[in-house]
Amino acid sequence: MDFKKSFGEKLKRLRKNKNLTQEQLAEMIDIDPRNLSRIEVGSSFVKAETLEKILKALDVTTEQLFSNDHIQSAEELLKDISKYIDLAKNNPKKLEKIHKLIRFIVFDE
Repeated sequence: MDFKKSFGEKLKRLRKNKNLTQEQLAEMIDIDPRNLSRIEVGSSFVKAETLEKILKALDVTTEQLFSNDHIQSAEELLKDISKYIDLAKNNPKKLEKIHKLIRFIVFDE
């Protein structure tokens, strides 16, 4: 994934965590909502002065905004896990590997 797309996804997640619409955040940082949309999908990037406004509006640090952790909610993670299991459901060897890996992770703590 390229940097602009990764940044946009992180920005979108942080915005949603603050229960803000694109329109609300765009107003807070003084840009057109269409520009914010372009940033969130990775087709555009922010200017330095806009970046400073985003940090203030979302009350996050530069490190938090640019970290690549992209922490997902438990619901999102479970959805992804289910998707992977569905992809492997007709392959007993893959399901066995998934099962062993999950058991290892859960009981290795």
